[in-house]
Amino acid sequence: MPVKGKHSQVHRRPRWPLLLLVILLGAAAFLWLNRGPEEAEPVSAPVPPEEMAADEPALPPEPEPELPPEPEAAPDPLEALLSGMTLREKVCQLFIVFPQAITNGACVTSAGEAMERGLREFPVGGLLLNRSNLVSQEQVRTMLEETQGYSSVPLLVTCDEEGGRVNRLMKTVGTTWVGPMLDYKDQGPETAEANARTIAADLVSCGFNMDFAPVADVWSNPENTVIGDRAYSDDFSQAAELVAAAVEGFHAGGAACTLKHFPGHGDTSADSHYGSVYVYKSLDELRGAELLPFQAGIDAGADAVMMGHLIVEQIDDQPALLSYAVVTELLRGELGFDGVVVTDSLEMQAMTDHYGSAEIAVRAIQAGVDILLCPQDLEASVSALVRAVTEGEMTEQRLDESVLRILRLKQARGLLSVSE
Repeated sequence: MPVKGKHSQVHRRPRWPLLLLVILLGAAAFLWLNRGPEEAEPVSAPVPPEEMAADEPALPPEPEPELPPEPEAAPDPLEALLSGMTLREKVCQLFIVFPQAITNGACVTSAGEAMERGLREFPVGGLLLNRSNLVSQEQVRTMLEETQGYSSVPLLVTCDEEGGRVNRLMKTVGTTWVGPMLDYKDQGPETAEANARTIAADLVSCGFNMDFAPVADVWSNPENTVIGDRAYSDDFSQAAELVAAAVEGFHAGGAACTLKHFPGHGDTSADSHYGSVYVYKSLDELRGAELLPFQAGIDAGADAVMMGHLIVEQIDDQPALLSYAVVTELLRGELGFDGVVVTDSLEMQAMTDHYGSAEIAVRAIQAGVDILLCPQDLEASVSALVRAVTEGEMTEQRLDESVLRILRLKQARGLLSVSE
């Protein structure tokens, strides 16, 4: 049996540090499990985009859907036609002439080689026929149909078919007789419309497409013989009503129509066929009288207005067709007319006694006129306008404005079919 002594005892480690660690861990666990709601970690609310920190990257915006590009406007076919014309071709469109003017003076009752050659040399905008060109309805139809075939741009074909003493077909080829307009003045707008429709339908049946009617002058001066019973009335308001109805009648019959003779020939005592004619009224007086039928006809859709060889002294000291104040400022500006402005015949002495063909052509177009009717010298007139453009006296844009109006008139009356 071993002897017990101090050297024989076994060495043991103290246990208190381990107990202390167990106690501390238990206390910590107890405290964590029993913590209050105030000690819980707060949950962060979402921050609105406007309160986000500047350095916090924002989400990229949603891309907007791409819209298809808007289709380009289709080019104007008439402007395309215009752009393909030479300067001389444009200038020639500004003329309506007697057939004899382009056939070396030969009386024209058929479309032959002289007409074909003449239209190649002078591709004019239209023809004015008189009684010497008319033999029978069938002859006129055939002549005009063949003549249109010679022209690269369809022609305006017109005449003075008013009824009464101023007619071209009624007493030559036997179209429907219609008396002087003054005879019907008290029969109302229905009769004015019916008469115009009859005249237009007869014209169209013979191959015409335009009439130099109705007369918008008012027979307010008993001494006036150049107008007289050609007027629709001797009262301005009544004339306005009847002229507007006539415009509708011409269109119903299929023809373009022309108000004449602006700014009013009815209160004159002289005849512009034989010399200068003056109008002595003020512009305010004209507004309350002579201009009423023109305004009514314009409002009804008249295709053209013919300028009289009249000098309105209180507006301008030169004939109306050469006056920018009358053509552009009064007719186009104040009365709102944007159709075709045509001169009266340039062979009349009111013009030839004082002006040459070249001067008339240039000054009338500068004033705002679109069509020059029957100049005394066609070649001189055409050459003067070509020269005015090439030498900078007139812009080609001014020329284009008139040609485009003429082409639009032809299109409106069904003469010109241009595909877009």
